[in-house]
Amino acid sequence: MKPKELSKKLNKKSKTLGGLFDLDALNEKISENESKMADPNFWNDQKAAQLVIDENNALKTKFDNFKLLNDVIDDLKVLVEMLKEEPTDQELQHELDSKLNKAQHKLQNYQLELLLNGKYDAHNALLEIHPGAGGTESQDWGSMLLRMYDRWAQQHQFKIEVLDYLAGEEAGIKSVTLQIKGKNAYGYLRSEKGVHRLVRISPFDAAGRRHTSFASVNVMPELDDNVEVELRPEDIKMEVFRSSGAGGQHINKTSSAVRLIHIPTGIVVSSQAQRSQFQNRATAESMLRSRLYELKLEEQEKKKAQIQGKQLEIGWGSQIRSYVFHPYSLVKDHRTGYETGNIQAVMDGDLDGFINAYLQYQLSNQNPQ
Repeated sequence: MKPKELSKKLNKKSKTLGGLFDLDALNEKISENESKMADPNFWNDQKAAQLVIDENNALKTKFDNFKLLNDVIDDLKVLVEMLKEEPTDQELQHELDSKLNKAQHKLQNYQLELLLNGKYDAHNALLEIHPGAGGTESQDWGSMLLRMYDRWAQQHQFKIEVLDYLAGEEAGIKSVTLQIKGKNAYGYLRSEKGVHRLVRISPFDAAGRRHTSFASVNVMPELDDNVEVELRPEDIKMEVFRSSGAGGQHINKTSSAVRLIHIPTGIVVSSQAQRSQFQNRATAESMLRSRLYELKLEEQEKKKAQIQGKQLEIGWGSQIRSYVFHPYSLVKDHRTGYETGNIQAVMDGDLDGFINAYLQYQLSNQNPQ
């Protein structure tokens, strides 16, 4: 790209950055929070105080990132002007190309973070995987998805903990619940909620036939204590059992694992990650609160869809993504149209293209969650 054209593009990008959010409103909110923090009675309610601090830190980070990115673009503008005067300077051209590539990467990450503006996007995520019908084949598919999300979490420096694990009879898993900790974990992973479809030559079929398997992925935000969800003791049935980790590891001799059944809705949650029954009960209650809150939001969405005349797709036929290993290699998201032929990279945790496409898709449809 010629220096003159690049200069125009950078000027346009700089204006676009400023338009991505209201800087004046952002500064005003930061000042408002700092005034609250200066109040002598600020720490009377420690939970509320911590929420204000967390919000203010997030706002400051957003503002600082904007300033940093804008400074990078200003530096690029200077280099472009210098190159206009010395168009044959190869060293200057190389420096510009290098900084431009870095700036584009930073811009993509910055824009992606700005899309994470949902109410609970910044929260930790609870992710469940449930293989569909199909026995060993679908249970193996469930374990492949578990590995994929584990790799993705590690690549993004998120902490991951297995809260509940039920192994398959021959291979794979019957179900698993993960807690994924880190800023924006739910905001990124909410794109994964839905049915995932696998097409491959089954390693469990002696005849080498092609099989289609399904697994359901559910993603919920881990809720703060300030989110009110009613849990009545009389509505909860508790069962205890012996816990075991993946592959039968860490088997407890005592019944410390806890299963909670919410009688009115039939929702069942389990926790076996903690060492004591008391700790597992607390973890299971937190999971149940998230499930009940999710159910409430789904009911509201259904009512909204009925008013607007929308048809909601429910069931195994409404898969969100297909992973085809045979007769060709392709992973395609059916909501956004985003696809890639590098299926191995996806199974190794390279999900950012799908996540970004989904967030952009939601933004374009003005349907943030």
